[in-house]
Amino acid sequence: MNRLLSTGLLLLAFPAAHAAESALSAAIAKDYTANLAALADHFHRHPELSFKEVQTAKRLAAELRKAGFDVTEGVGKTGVVAIMKNGPGPTVMVRADMDGLPVEEKSGLPNASRARTKDDAGREVYVTHACGHDIHMTSLVGTARQMAARKSEWTGTLMLIGQPAEERSGGAADMMADKLWQRFGQPDMALALHVMSDLETGKIDLAEAPWSGVDSVAINVRGIGTHGASPHTGKDPIVIGAQIVMALQAVVSRELAPREPGLITVGAFHAGSKSNIIGDGAKLELTVRSESAETRAMLLDAIRRVAANQARSAGMAEDMLPEVTMIDNPSPPTINDAALTSRLRKVWAEKLGSDLISADYKRQAMVAEDFPGFTSTPYIPSVYFKIGGTPAAQLAAARKSGKPVAYNHSPLFKVAAEPAIRSGVEVTVVALLDLLKK
Repeated sequence: MNRLLSTGLLLLAFPAAHAAESALSAAIAKDYTANLAALADHFHRHPELSFKEVQTAKRLAAELRKAGFDVTEGVGKTGVVAIMKNGPGPTVMVRADMDGLPVEEKSGLPNASRARTKDDAGREVYVTHACGHDIHMTSLVGTARQMAARKSEWTGTLMLIGQPAEERSGGAADMMADKLWQRFGQPDMALALHVMSDLETGKIDLAEAPWSGVDSVAINVRGIGTHGASPHTGKDPIVIGAQIVMALQAVVSRELAPREPGLITVGAFHAGSKSNIIGDGAKLELTVRSESAETRAMLLDAIRRVAANQARSAGMAEDMLPEVTMIDNPSPPTINDAALTSRLRKVWAEKLGSDLISADYKRQAMVAEDFPGFTSTPYIPSVYFKIGGTPAAQLAAARKSGKPVAYNHSPLFKVAAEPAIRSGVEVTVVALLDLLKK
């Protein structure tokens, strides 16, 4: 009798739960058509560079206020903090990044950005949301609207953050320096998402370590200027710089254990003014990626050693060796909290299906993120997950053609906004309703 009763109750519960999730999906779809599509279009057409997200932050703040949140602007320069208190319980933070990239969009989308602005060096550059931050902000607003409409289903405090300067790193640090937790309360848990063009829409990727750590490094190479026709009377910083670039390629391949992740990329080489002039300096800009403190220290030490010894081999005096400096703000690896990850993995599987989490997504790039600036010190249990941005048919066609879809940061980067945003909102809301459940 009891067994039969229990079975009957389970059968009744499953349709009810399914209906609830279907209702959420339908509500998100309706909101996308009525509100979020236009908002996503606006953000995509009007990107702004790191720490210049003035109009972006203003629009994001207005949307969150409209959803019923108590909003503060100008936190850590252009950061936005939105709070909704809904009774006793934990505080959960959800973050979206706001900045675009100095990239000319060549996606072919009808709403492709044509925005131009001046960067910190005074150069006029194109600006594009070539990493999907427009998707992230729109998803945050969609989440805010759904959670506000479901206040009877949860208890606690929801903190939504619009973060500046994720692309150049430092936005999280600046918001923390502006006494973020002291002013608004330290969250008990934190979530963030990122859209990926090489992941199928409707899927998410949930990994223990979704992002690597990053350091940005500058090497100022000194030389002795002279005429290009008389190189023996000077010391050519371009040649020294080129030798440094090539020597750095052996650090990861020959000094780092083969199964230990590490990367040194020289992304910029600035030198010279005219073909027949040997200048007196050159500047290299590097990105350095690692996933442990030991590897990070080894790579940074190797960069200093290689730079100095390549200059010495060219005959430079000890007081004229290259200067190696850190630029922007370093970010440690993003590490998901094991217990919180396990909890959400179970919740998402139960509510949204066991096939939600992609089983074959390959994490090949050592991409980094400054989300740990919020969660590492003091430690806050957090989960960072990726959402798909390209429909399965397009990914399959790309694989068949041998030409992969354009990755994040490419001028050709594009994602399917509607399924990505709807998925981002649904996954986040399902997580929040569990973390803040009554």
